[in-house]
Amino acid sequence: MPQNRSALNDEPEDEQSLGEKLTDTAGQVKDKVAVLGRAAAEKVDEKRDAAASGLQRAASTLHEKADSLPGGEKVNSIAHAAAERMSSTADYVREHDVDGMMRDVETLVRNNPGRSLLAAAVIGFLLGRTLRSND
Repeated sequence: MPQNRSALNDEPEDEQSLGEKLTDTAGQVKDKVAVLGRAAAEKVDEKRDAAASGLQRAASTLHEKADSLPGGEKVNSIAHAAAERMSSTADYVREHDVDGMMRDVETLVRNNPGRSLLAAAVIGFLLGRTLRSND
């Protein structure tokens, strides 16, 4: 039985329609992912102030408790330094939206590809262990 051929090319009509369907589906998936990405970014932006406030509270508490920690001056200075970093992180989260943070991450990865790959591998390993231990 001969296959129907389209007038424009030698592809069978059913193959051409399959290709068009795949292209349409891929376009729909791309649009859906973009919508979901924007929605996720909006949710993160909504929670930024709360996250920054939580980090700031934790930094303040660490500063208050640092001098009473056992371990002497070295532990105290490490605790104060960690509290300062948490406070700086809170300021950063408060001042930058998701798009700005993503640009900063992209710049960081571009400037430090080896360290970025190592960090991604470590995070992936830890996530994998966490998910596997929950099974």
